[in-house]
Amino acid sequence: MDIRIDDLSGPEVKQILTEHLKDMFTASPPECVFALDLDGLKKPNITFWTVWEDRQLLGCGALKILDKTHGEIKSMRTTGAARNKGVASTLLRHILDTAKQRGLNTISLETGSQDFFAPARKLYAKHDFTECGPFSDYKLDPHSVFMSREL
Repeated sequence: MDIRIDDLSGPEVKQILTEHLKDMFTASPPECVFALDLDGLKKPNITFWTVWEDRQLLGCGALKILDKTHGEIKSMRTTGAARNKGVASTLLRHILDTAKQRGLNTISLETGSQDFFAPARKLYAKHDFTECGPFSDYKLDPHSVFMSREL
């Protein structure tokens, strides 16, 4: 697997993010969708990675810097063909290692509370994330689960 910083310009990346947003709006009420679109992921405080095997896109994920010590995981997604093959865990470890190298102490994330998001919550719990209260600009919401971990 090849993990690389991505400029979000390729058609495969646009497709996976379109699918991601579609699923988020299908699974959650619109006011409870916090997934970022292409423009949102191109902000200077966000690093976006893709995972490839040869020329096949396997997944993506991002790290948003909230402040000097706190980061947020955004846009974690694997393709249907790559599910249950360790792609998400490999990418998540890469993001956590990068966050630590950048001097961050805490990594947080928001995911859904619905059954659709159960695999994501299981992945994060496997990597020592625990539920927490809302962080940054988030508000308590029955459709959201907030998780964090120390580095």
